Amino acid sequence: MKVLKFGGTSVANAQNIKLVLDIVLHKAKEEKVIVVVSALSKVTDLLQLAAAKAAANDESFKEIVALIEKKHLDALKELIPVSEQSSLLSHIKRIVNHLETLLDGCFLLGELSPRTSDTILSFGELLSSYIIAEALKQHLKNSAYKDSRELIKTNNNFGKAAVNFEVSNQLISNFVATNESQVVIMPGFIASSLDGINTTLGRGGSDYTAAIIAAAVEATDLEIWTDVNGMFTANPKIVKQAQPIATISYQEAMELSHFGAKVLYPPTIQPVLRKNIPILIKNTFEPGAEGTLISNTISSQTNPVKGISHIDNISLLTLEGPGMIGVSGSSKRLFEVLSQENINVIFITQASSEHSICIGIQNSDAETAENAINKAFGNEILQNKIDPCIVEKNLCIIALVGENMKNHQGLSGRMFSTLGKNNVNIRAIAQGASERNISAVINERDVKKALNTLHENFFEENTKQLNLFVMGVGNVGEKFIEQIHQQKKFLKENLKINLRVIALSNSRKMYFDEDGIPLKEWQFALETGEPADKEEFISRVKSLNLRNSIFVDITANESVSKTYEQYLKQNIAVVTCNKIACASEYDNYKNLKNLSRQYNAPFLFETNVGAGLPIIDTVKNLIASGDKVHKIQAVLSGSLNFIFNNFDENNSFHDVVKEAGVQGFTEPDPKIDLSGIDVARKILILIRESGYKMEIDAIANESFMPAACLQTTSNEAFFESLIEHAAHFDAIYKEALSKDSRLKYVAQFENGKASVGLRFIPKEHPFYNLEGKDNIVLFFTDRYVDQPLLIKGAGAGAAVTASGIFADVIRIGNV
Repeated sequence: MKVLKFGGTSVANAQNIKLVLDIVLHKAKEEKVIVVVSALSKVTDLLQLAAAKAAANDESFKEIVALIEKKHLDALKELIPVSEQSSLLSHIKRIVNHLETLLDGCFLLGELSPRTSDTILSFGELLSSYIIAEALKQHLKNSAYKDSRELIKTNNNFGKAAVNFEVSNQLISNFVATNESQVVIMPGFIASSLDGINTTLGRGGSDYTAAIIAAAVEATDLEIWTDVNGMFTANPKIVKQAQPIATISYQEAMELSHFGAKVLYPPTIQPVLRKNIPILIKNTFEPGAEGTLISNTISSQTNPVKGISHIDNISLLTLEGPGMIGVSGSSKRLFEVLSQENINVIFITQASSEHSICIGIQNSDAETAENAINKAFGNEILQNKIDPCIVEKNLCIIALVGENMKNHQGLSGRMFSTLGKNNVNIRAIAQGASERNISAVINERDVKKALNTLHENFFEENTKQLNLFVMGVGNVGEKFIEQIHQQKKFLKENLKINLRVIALSNSRKMYFDEDGIPLKEWQFALETGEPADKEEFISRVKSLNLRNSIFVDITANESVSKTYEQYLKQNIAVVTCNKIACASEYDNYKNLKNLSRQYNAPFLFETNVGAGLPIIDTVKNLIASGDKVHKIQAVLSGSLNFIFNNFDENNSFHDVVKEAGVQGFTEPDPKIDLSGIDVARKILILIRESGYKMEIDAIANESFMPAACLQTTSNEAFFESLIEHAAHFDAIYKEALSKDSRLKYVAQFENGKASVGLRFIPKEHPFYNLEGKDNIVLFFTDRYVDQPLLIKGAGAGAAVTASGIFADVIRIGNV
């Protein structure tokens, strides 16, 4: 004999019930079947709400009753032929009338006792099981209905009654021995006391009903039919990459169900465990799916972790003080107090010093527990031997579960390291001697990040998801997104990095998509976004609280550069080509570097100097290896190099600067390049990365530009000024020709002094043949004395700058 249980979503409406009937009829061809059903989806919640409203003298409970009635009548009308509906509809209405009478009583009395509550909540299963039993008779005459209250007997602990197994097992056995029907439909969740009063087995108790029946009849197996393909490695609503678990032991399943795996009610396992009856969890809407088999067999899979689960709405209570050290009975008194208040303890941990003990309970019990504990330990608190109970609310317990975890070293370290890298603070830790479960208490706001981070580490072949928040989608930003789109598949397959762009912003609009913006149509998505707002952007990034979050700044905006601190303090990495932050006051630069270390949030800015060239990374490696930089000579402006390589007697200075802008080599405001401030910032960053303290105003900026050009207030006026001062630029060019030299804008650092300016470079100098938009840097160090370390290559352009930003993002992915 098989026992099948169908949950609320499986019997939510007539359409779903038809699927249930198909499954039942298929199973009934092979052997006898007992079917346990839940209330129609959400009906128990509606009953609970109606009862609460009635007890509060709120007449709107009648509207809820009408909704419940309609829901069941609609289902019956669709499942039963019209010719047979009359008596059945009358029966449904009689049941609903009884329900309304009870609620009227609650309304008149203004109260709701636990006993009445159980009776009211029982109507959901009574209605659903009656309708399903009648619908089944349309297809299988040899089927029957049995009220489970006649078979399962309990005590009078209303709300979550304890089963009297001796009496119940005998009643169930007697019924099965005399039953000749091929299929029997029974309501789940409800039972009755020995004196015939309605009781319930706790929310989710339909699973428990099915397990009690299965154990009593020694069924071949118990099938739990729900709306998912079995138990998952994590909650699939929170962790999109969660996978179904094919096989799992009873003990592992109990741990996962206790820690919030709602697909299975925790007490369900105990009755069938004793009889070694396997449980199969299946999907009503995808019956061909494998599902999860729960048995006493321990899987031989290589991954020692079977699943990750959590419990929401937890409060942590801490009792501590010197008066607990070496004093026997403190823990006993604490737990007795909680037991007397009927408060369930979910989590326990105690310091080996005996100075403190922490317990985790539901948020709803926290105030009662605090008052009771402070009262019980009042004398010790007055004598300052014990501190008043400390309560921390809005926490969550996460748990790593696996039978084979005890055979693998380092899992705890791996778990806590993974959480630490994502700035998930752990408030308390517990691990039993069986090592089947490692639990940690964390802030509730971090639960999504924690579950996804742990799942990624333990189940996704070390695939690391990076969540990008990109500000600035001009020439460089557009190329950056294009490169991500092009390389996404390669990165996932070869580097195990899954890149997702979660947000985009320009100066006008910003757009967020927590599941990742489709990069094929990102321009359209951005245009449909909301008005751009830097503070709101930051707030949204923080509130999403995604793992491995990276803020990517592809602007040249000073106000954006001032937001880095807020991101780093939230453990959000910053990747930027914006030079302003690292060239700002030295204290601000050092503060950002320190915050990066303190909050384990990478702060990468390789593209600040040399676009895609590995210049800053090279300096870091030199310093880290113990070398010391004494002198730097460099051409650091690809735009200026392009301009002076193309400026000659045939091409005016104005035209060449204009072309550099068209090619994307200059900043939107070309004065930033031509004034020398951009190069000054770059050499300053290299000096600081080389270990020296310097401010921007200490760098001598020897401008070749007429003051009138630099004082213009618009690009249009600036270009007009270049025409007006054409003779000035021609004279510079002619002087270079007369010296048989080429014009290069050079940055230099030596003996603690730095300068930037236009230089006449002779033929024998390494800078002479620097073509196009290339950059070149010469480092003179302790190790590179006679021949400097030379780095040379393209130092401007949207594509190479984007590739440098991309490389920094990949560096974070490889950490």
